[in-house]
Amino acid sequence: MDSQLTIPLETSKIGSPENYRLLIVDDEPNIRAGLAKGLSNDAQLIDTASTAEAALALFVDGGHHLVIADVRLGCDIDGIELIKQMLAIRPQTTVIVITAHGTVETAVEAMRAGAFDFIAKPLDLNLVRQQVRRAREHYRLCSENHQLKSRLADAGEISNIIGNCAAMQEVFHQVRQVASTEATVLIQGESGTGKELIARALHDLSDRSGGPFVAINLGAMPESLLESELFGHEKGAFSGASRRKPGCFEQALGGTLFLDEVTEMSPKSQVDLLRVLESRQFLRVGGEDIVHCDSRIVSATNKSVQDLIDDGSFRDDLFYRLNVIPILVPSLRQRREDIPLLVEHFLHHFCQRHQRPMKHIHPLAMQVLSAAAWPGNVRQLRNLIERMVVTHTGEVLHDYELPSELRASRAILSDSPCTLAEAVEGCERETISAALAANDFHRDRTAKKLGISVRTLHYKMGRYGLH
Repeated sequence: MDSQLTIPLETSKIGSPENYRLLIVDDEPNIRAGLAKGLSNDAQLIDTASTAEAALALFVDGGHHLVIADVRLGCDIDGIELIKQMLAIRPQTTVIVITAHGTVETAVEAMRAGAFDFIAKPLDLNLVRQQVRRAREHYRLCSENHQLKSRLADAGEISNIIGNCAAMQEVFHQVRQVASTEATVLIQGESGTGKELIARALHDLSDRSGGPFVAINLGAMPESLLESELFGHEKGAFSGASRRKPGCFEQALGGTLFLDEVTEMSPKSQVDLLRVLESRQFLRVGGEDIVHCDSRIVSATNKSVQDLIDDGSFRDDLFYRLNVIPILVPSLRQRREDIPLLVEHFLHHFCQRHQRPMKHIHPLAMQVLSAAAWPGNVRQLRNLIERMVVTHTGEVLHDYELPSELRASRAILSDSPCTLAEAVEGCERETISAALAANDFHRDRTAKKLGISVRTLHYKMGRYGLH
């Protein structure tokens, strides 16, 4: 094991040399010494090792951000195996592989093992420095991504559900408290509030998490097919039944069955479901063999169940069976303080998914989003952010680029009215947009109609995103 070279520097930002730790692994002393000296300005601390065993001993306690390792180390463990073992210990570590045997097969094998990059000997120190700087930037971006996820988790996240307000914290508390039990749960909330996510969280945190999670939307299922979908059928049970088909109850054995829009069931289907909940067994359509129900039942509705019971369209005895543990999911209007957190999460998620540069929300746009009515709740917000990420080329998303119905809701719901400048800009944008549409986007005619020059029109179109 070689000595470590410490280069004291002033600040501590990952992505620059300060506080950045590097481990060099090579069985040739000259290469170890040359790289350590040549990269002394690119890392605060540099360790070197001549064998895989020595490297692992340093790595376990060293907290290294980057490892530069030769593929052939002249010992029992080669560089590829070393990479696998190191990444198993700390997956976030960046690894660059060097070798005198720079074949395509070796490069592919190194990348499959998790290497960040591959450099062949003889080494070009300038190229190595470039790769080290790229590796630092890669590590910085990965760290920022991890920190964002951690911050979202600290702010309140469970099984991909984000919320920091008191109402969502109460939902999280209920989920954690109930998940480990076998109790039947009824989730109530408006459309788009994330009821299926709550159901999945109950499954993921339960002892049944190793089993299947099966979801069926009862509102979208024709009555003629529902019995077969729920309980399955035997071969020849009806025309077209060419084989035995297990239903949702059977598919969910050992796991969780999620019945979405459960209040849309017909009276007959309600009786069938009630019988299964009471007896914990059922028959396939056309079958004689009893199938035991070993699945946890979680259901959901976006309607007022009490109103349905009062008008006779939903059985009260079925409701009592389903509603052993009620969970009420708040609408987005009831948790406005979570909107900035959700917007940040969706921006980061969709910029990564669609490979777009990271975008930011202008403060005025955030005010509009925070004050909007959101009849479609989180689903509507999510879809809007994805659309803006995909369709807008600028780095900043402005308030005047938001749909007009959202901007209108801000004036109604916001505690403070918009400024005069904002009102003037909004009016100007709407006027230009309407004039463009009326003139089939013919710029000369539109400019003449508005009493401005074509150059001014072109500038304002760019400013307001009206191309």
